[in-house]
Amino acid sequence: MAEEIIAPMIGKIIKVHVNVGDSVEEDDPVVTMEAMKTEMPLVAPISGKVTEIRVKPGQQVEADDVVAVVE
Repeated sequence: MAEEIIAPMIGKIIKVHVNVGDSVEEDDPVVTMEAMKTEMPLVAPISGKVTEIRVKPGQQVEADDVVAVVE
C-alpha cells in the first residue's frame, strides 16, 4: 500500500535524499525542508520503495503538499 510523505507546513525543499526506485526503511530521511528558519527532515512512514518524488531542491511547497510516495 502506498504511503504519501506530506509537507507539514509552508516551506522550501533544501535536499532530496533519495531517488525513485530506492529502498528506504521506516523513518529514513527522504526530503529535508526549511520552514520558519528551521530544517526538518521528512521521513519515510513505512519501509519500502520510493515510487514518486514530486519536488526538487529550491522548490516552495504548501502545507499538505505531497512531496514523495513510498510503497
